[in-house]
Amino acid sequence: MVSDVRCGVEVEKTEQRKADARRRTYLWGVTMLYKEYDEKTLKKLQTLELEILQDFITLCQEHHIDYFGVGGIAIGALRHSGFIPWDDDIDIGLTRKNYEKFLKAAKDYKPEKYRIINARTEPNYPLTTTRWALRGTRFKEDCYKDLDCDLGIFLDIYCFDNMADTEWKAKIQGWTAWFYNKLMILKAIPDPVLYFDGWKADLTLAVCRLAHKILNILPVSNQFLYRKAEQNAAKYRKIRTKRVNYFFDPTPFLSVCDRDTIEPTREIAFEGMQVAFPGKVEKYLERRYGDYMTLPPEEKRHNHPPYELDFGPYEKEADPDAGL
Repeated sequence: MVSDVRCGVEVEKTEQRKADARRRTYLWGVTMLYKEYDEKTLKKLQTLELEILQDFITLCQEHHIDYFGVGGIAIGALRHSGFIPWDDDIDIGLTRKNYEKFLKAAKDYKPEKYRIINARTEPNYPLTTTRWALRGTRFKEDCYKDLDCDLGIFLDIYCFDNMADTEWKAKIQGWTAWFYNKLMILKAIPDPVLYFDGWKADLTLAVCRLAHKILNILPVSNQFLYRKAEQNAAKYRKIRTKRVNYFFDPTPFLSVCDRDTIEPTREIAFEGMQVAFPGKVEKYLERRYGDYMTLPPEEKRHNHPPYELDFGPYEKEADPDAGL
């Protein structure tokens, strides 16, 4: 009888440990990055994102800005001729020169409809990307739910900087820029999303929370950290290097591209639109993702589950059933 009770307790403890492990994996591991939408909500979100993309393309054509689709939109274009079925955002790459041209042009392009969100315009924005967002909407990812920053439905824009041709210089450039950006994130968010779980995640989170407290005690502004990150990323902006890179992924060198992989770009059909992608997009995707043509299992899928989602004045416009 006693043995049975002990056995039952041990089983209960084992199940609790498994549940805790599953919870940590959901909160801090890969599955944190995937959450299913209901079909109608996802379709509405994708419809609005396509509208933003069409306006973005028009702006770029008018101002002779070269852009290229990256990440999920590139995979979707080749594998689905449109969105990956569960994808909820659109990622666009711009080289530094074109990135600065876009930011300048976007200020005066439909300002009543769009606003620019980045660390230059929002003092609490902890990322190095720019979001071109629809005014009157809300899209706040779960990991940013406590962030004091007004975030809307957006096009995500990544700046690809010239990367040093000499390997040791490239490593210094990349790791330094990356480090300052991680400090930006830690200053704003005590519990950042991690790409692993278990004891390493627990230890890393403890360090992150301590760093968050220290950074908010020290007289260090988010703008200062951003300027240092950008300064190092753009260190070789006046030199035409062989490679470009977005330095602020989970590790600094995931998005390295040979310049001739991107330039010249080529147009590919995406949801009935013609969108520019790296000229050798297959090479880019293979290096970045490996076998990108095979659908990943659910535990390896990725999207941006929103803590808050509000279509605002676009609620009816984005509704796929509105015309029925």
